[in-house]
Amino acid sequence: MYYLKPFILTLAVAFAALFAAPYTASAQDSEEPAAAETTPAEGEEDANVAASKTVWGYFQAGGPAMYVLLLFSVCGVGLIIYNFLMIRPKPFLRPDLVEQLEPALENLQFDEARRICDENPSVITNIISAGMDRIDGEHIDPEAMKEAMEESSTEELAAPFIMINMLSLVATLSPMVGLLGTVSGMVKAFDAIAAQGMGNPQGLSSNISEALITTASGLIVAIPAMFFYIFFKNTYGKISSRVDKQVGDLFHAIMKGIRRHTAS
Repeated sequence: MYYLKPFILTLAVAFAALFAAPYTASAQDSEEPAAAETTPAEGEEDANVAASKTVWGYFQAGGPAMYVLLLFSVCGVGLIIYNFLMIRPKPFLRPDLVEQLEPALENLQFDEARRICDENPSVITNIISAGMDRIDGEHIDPEAMKEAMEESSTEELAAPFIMINMLSLVATLSPMVGLLGTVSGMVKAFDAIAAQGMGNPQGLSSNISEALITTASGLIVAIPAMFFYIFFKNTYGKISSRVDKQVGDLFHAIMKGIRRHTAS
C-alpha cells in the first residue's frame, strides 16, 4: 500500500537514531579522564557507578522487558514522524481538482471528469471515479452513484487512519510491558530475600531497580504516544469532514446537471 513505504523509511531512521544514542553516550563516558588523586579501588567503584547512570546502563539494568520497550519506542517515533508527514490537509483536500471537476460534472461531461480523475489520482478523484463507474451507458442512477461514492470514501479514508491507531496500540501496550518488567523484578527481589535474607542489599536493590526502571520506561514510551494519537486523531477527523463536504458538493453538482437535463 502507498502509505507503507514512507512509514518503513521513517521507521528505519528512528531505529538508527535510537540505537546509536546509547552507544554514543557510552563512548563519551569512556573518554573522560580519571582524576589523579583517586585510588585504584575508588576509581573502579566510581566507574561502575558512572556506567550505571548512563542511558545504556539504565537500559541494561531494566532487564529483558527493556528490549520490547525499545522496539515500542522506535515504532512510536516512526509513527509520529510518519503521521506528521502524511496527516496534512494538502494530500487529501484538492480544491484545484474540485474546481475542474465541478463544471464537468454539472454539465454531465463524464468523459472529461474521468480524464481529470485518471490524470490526478487522489482521495477526491478516486471517490468521484468510483461513483462514475456506476453509470450504465446513458442511464444515470443517482442513488447507485451516491452509494458507490460512500463506499469508496470509507475505504479511502480508513487506510491512513490505520497508522494513527497504531500509536494507540503502542500507548496501550507499553505500560503493560513495563508492568510485566516490574513484576519480574519484584519476584527476583523476593527470591533473593528468600535465599539470602536481608544480608545482601546490593542484590536486592538491583532487582528493585529493574522493577522501577521498566515501570518508568513504559510510561515514558506511552505518554507521548497517547498524546500524539489524540492529536493526529483530531486532526484527521477535521480533514475527513472537509473531504466529505467536498464530495457532497461534487455530488450536488451531478444532481444539478441531472435535474437540468431532465427539465430540458
